[in-house]
Amino acid sequence: MRLLDRLGLGRRDLRAWAMYDWANSAFQTTIIAAVFPIYYQKVAAAGQPEAVAMSRFAWATTLAILIVAIVAPILGAIADYTAIKKRLLGIFLAIGATATAAMFWIQRGDWAFALALFVIGNVGVAGSIVFYESLLPHLVGEADLDRVSSAGYAIGYLGGGTLLAINLLMIQKPSLFGLADAGIATRLSLASVAVWWVLFSIPLFRSVPEPQTRREPDEGPGTSALAGGTRRLIETFRELRRYRDAFVFLLAFLLYNDGIQTMIRMATIYGTGIGLPESAMIGALLLTQFIGVPAAFLFGMAATRIGARTAVFVGLAVYVLITILGYFMTTAAHFFALAVLVGLVQGGTQALSRSLFASMIPRHKSSEFFAFFSVFERYAGVLGPAIFAFVIERSGSGRSAILAVAAFFIIGGAVLVFVDVARGRQAARAAEAELRPTS
Repeated sequence: MRLLDRLGLGRRDLRAWAMYDWANSAFQTTIIAAVFPIYYQKVAAAGQPEAVAMSRFAWATTLAILIVAIVAPILGAIADYTAIKKRLLGIFLAIGATATAAMFWIQRGDWAFALALFVIGNVGVAGSIVFYESLLPHLVGEADLDRVSSAGYAIGYLGGGTLLAINLLMIQKPSLFGLADAGIATRLSLASVAVWWVLFSIPLFRSVPEPQTRREPDEGPGTSALAGGTRRLIETFRELRRYRDAFVFLLAFLLYNDGIQTMIRMATIYGTGIGLPESAMIGALLLTQFIGVPAAFLFGMAATRIGARTAVFVGLAVYVLITILGYFMTTAAHFFALAVLVGLVQGGTQALSRSLFASMIPRHKSSEFFAFFSVFERYAGVLGPAIFAFVIERSGSGRSAILAVAAFFIIGGAVLVFVDVARGRQAARAAEAELRPTS
């Protein structure tokens, strides 16, 4: 147990919370990053011009992110007001898992059906993560946020990588699983994500308590959930000046996470477009997952020594190098090298971003603020793929688009310089001290 304590997993509820990263990361790896993009490009979009298929995929990603960005803030405010974080998490999980299971029926030429399911699945996973992440500041104190958040990402890498390894084996050796060919194996791999996602979400619903609500001093007991949630949402917009450092951090995160999300979502589409072998790309992404496990833990430990913000700067510098190298990538060996670099920094950078933000917000508004976090995170994912699609349409190649991603890391890092973490944490704790508990 001492080792688990050091890793941020010393309690049953913390391990159950982290298991949702294990559960939903299967969608991130198999659907977003690896199997689905290749299946879409080669089967669902068969017969379509390569640039057109790639552009449609990028625009579908943009649409999914916009939907979540619109609905998440108000749902987050309602969740804070009525203590239904876990219920809303479950609703979005059900939406996403149902769409993912339906991917089994995608056939050759079904590009529109495939993209519709992809959009719905993305809405489900992104919406559920809003409420999953909003539970974090209720589980641990400020001193443990970095370790626990990093542990969640590490567990997620392990879970996503494990199912991706199984799926890769199914696709390459379908006879081992009693399957006729790689086509049916690929479709089963897509559907398996839904089963994995639901199954490993059970510990969170069983062991993580629903946080109690706390009303603002001027909120009466008769206020409805919708009215109270909407009121809080409007007030949060007005209060952004009070949480200045959290807001500036969100702006920085909006920029540099745009680059991260674009790299995740467009990597295999880009690799397919320049002719890299399917098996090599999936194998490289699998390598990223397993490198990400120890790397995420190490980032969490490093944050206790050099500070979370400094560790994020290190990750962004590595990402700039990755985009430059990606522009010159021509072989599968190059893709593997970049996969190693991504694995070293991706999970740690995102985990510390989550814990940094959690430390600078008042806990009684965690769903509401993490809904904003998700909006900024998902809007980040809007701009990157949209620019990627735009550049491809103008140039006919993905190389210039991948190089343009470096600007997000550079500008985001520049904005992050202006975040005073200590001041942001002080403002959040002061807001909590003013609160009176619900009677």
